[in-house]
Amino acid sequence: MLRFLASRPVVRRPGAAPARPRRRSPLAPYRRLFAAPGALAFTLAAFVGRLPGSMLGVSTVLLIATVRDSYALAGAVSATGVAVTAVAGPLLGRLVDRYGQARVAVPAVVCYVAGATAMVLCVHLGAPAWTLFCCAAGSSGVPSLGSMTRARWAALYRDDPAARHTANSFEQVVDELCFMAGPALAMVLCTTVLPEAGLITAAALLFTGTLLFAAQRRTEPPPGPRPARGRALLTPGLRVILTTFLATGAVFGSMEVATVAAVESFGHSTASSAVLALQAAGSCAAGLVFGALPPRGTAGGRLVTGVAAMALAVLPLLAAHSLATLAPLLFLAGMATAPTMITGMTLVHRQIPAARLNEGMTTVYTGLLIGISTGAAAGGWTVDHLGATSAYLTPVTAAAVAFAIAWAGRSRLRVPPPSA
Repeated sequence: MLRFLASRPVVRRPGAAPARPRRRSPLAPYRRLFAAPGALAFTLAAFVGRLPGSMLGVSTVLLIATVRDSYALAGAVSATGVAVTAVAGPLLGRLVDRYGQARVAVPAVVCYVAGATAMVLCVHLGAPAWTLFCCAAGSSGVPSLGSMTRARWAALYRDDPAARHTANSFEQVVDELCFMAGPALAMVLCTTVLPEAGLITAAALLFTGTLLFAAQRRTEPPPGPRPARGRALLTPGLRVILTTFLATGAVFGSMEVATVAAVESFGHSTASSAVLALQAAGSCAAGLVFGALPPRGTAGGRLVTGVAAMALAVLPLLAAHSLATLAPLLFLAGMATAPTMITGMTLVHRQIPAARLNEGMTTVYTGLLIGISTGAAAGGWTVDHLGATSAYLTPVTAAAVAFAIAWAGRSRLRVPPPSA
């Protein structure tokens, strides 16, 4: 009898309500992501070392400006550090691909700590100005933990594009969180503790986080074979991504300057940090949602769409004439950031052979950093010559340039990467 009943098909009774499909939790892709052994450990270690990245520039400028009473000197020293980083970053990325993350990151962070210590001593002891430029150059070889964590995700989920998409989304959210917390922490330390406290804390966190990250050896990708020299970084698709990120970085850098100027013109100068955090919060929210959804269409199409959305989202900022209108518009503008950056990094993974992945990602991030510095300078010029009411002309122009580059190069994003 039991056999007979078990063999009968299950038929829904007439009039019975259909069974409701089980809803998929929006956090399910992230839970699955961290199910890999060691994933949580290297992510937490990397976060400790990535937070100082957004503290270094602010801490250096505040230290020199406070002790030496010269923002011009502080800006010039900071610009020197950015210029040297633009050269050293991709070289460090190539060494990581060739010799492994731990073997390169640990010596690099030791060199950075030595340079940062020398900077603090030179400023404190009144050393000549040229020594500060030497210290800035010597401490610019900062290991890119963001690139190395992305490389670990790519190795862990080599055959799972959906998981890599979620991982790229999560990493972008971490970047935004560091952007929100780092400068604020540096400002508090430098203004309420000691002018040197920001840089000392950043160096200590970077050193500790890098050592903890390097100790997670079981998730470290093995070094790849020696790649063909230069070929991978000359792919047409990567050139499109790099130039798009240059213009996108100019949007970020100029928008920060424009927002500070606009908020001050509204008579709320103390609210600048909170208003800027809204932009990062919008990006965080969009990144989490974007990572939980399956990607649609081609990655190249998504990049063009994301840059177009970013260009459209910054336009309303030109009409913001009060803090009440500026704050929500910045939140909405930030929502276009994460999907664009996530898709860009996905395309980098596809354009670069695995043997040169760290070098490729570091190169693109260096382009973004150069764009941010250039955009900040251009935004400052706009504020000085056209006034705070026209401050957002620079990010609007930079966003239009980024869209033009992405649109013109969309066909090149489908070109397969060369062999390593």
